[in-house]
This record gives sequence, C-alpha cells and structure tokens, in this order.
Amino acid sequence: MNKLYKITLDGKKELEQELEQLKSRRGVIADKIAEARDFGDLSENAEYDAARSEQGLVESRVSEIEDILLNAEIIKSSGKSKVGLGSKVELKNGTKKAVYTVVGPVEANPLEGKVSNESPIGVALFGKKVGEKATVTTPKGEIDYEIVSIN
Repeated sequence: MNKLYKITLDGKKELEQELEQLKSRRGVIADKIAEARDFGDLSENAEYDAARSEQGLVESRVSEIEDILLNAEIIKSSGKSKVGLGSKVELKNGTKKAVYTVVGPVEANPLEGKVSNESPIGVALFGKKVGEKATVTTPKGEIDYEIVSIN
C-alpha cells in the first residue's frame, strides 16, 4: 500500500515545476557522461564519476516527486475557526510576531514559514483557536505563543 502525501495546491504546483526542471536536465547530464567517456579509462575518470553521480541524484529525486504526485491528496484549509492542515497562522510571543502555514511533511520549509503538522510547532498549533495559547517545546525550553489569527 502506498503512502498518502498530504500537500497543498501550491505545494503540488511547486513539485510539478521541480519535476519539469529535473527532467529537462537529463539531456545535459547524458551529454556530460558521453563527453566524459571520451576522456578514456572510466575507472580513473573523475568527470565520468561526477556525471554519473549527478544522474543518480536527479533520477532519485524524479522518482521521489513522481511518487508524491501519484499519491498526493490535496489539502484544503480547515477554515478560520481552528488550526489544521493548510492554515496560515499568525502568532505572538510578547512583542515578537510570526506567521506560519501548517503543511504536510513533504512541503515543509521553515525558512519559507511552512511548518509540518508533525513538527513540534505544528503539533502545538494543531486544533487550537484564535486567542488560545500554544506551548512549543524546543531544545532551549518551552515557548508560549498566542494565536492572533487563522487564515
């Protein structure tokens, strides 16, 4: 049985774009391999090894993305009443404010403000309502956030 991947519509579009870009690199990598073969002995050919390694990485990621897209379930925001998958949440901790979107693990990217529902912050936020407090356990200790808004 295949794993079901929960992703947003934007996440699906990003994966489709990445897949297209990776597939377009296949020809370039094949040319690099052919060129490296012309250098002679393959057992001591660093260019050949590098090109084959790049090919392996690209093909592995292509396969991974195709599997995700084949088994993807598009998540819709759970609304503005409580935090769920797809929710964009504004948090406040004293004077600091932060905005996170709760997504599935496949498209999580904390640098872009996308946190997995399985991460400590995602777990702490899940099911909470505006005005409630969420306590996030971090290696440095616990941090309390107040939920300001949910979109």
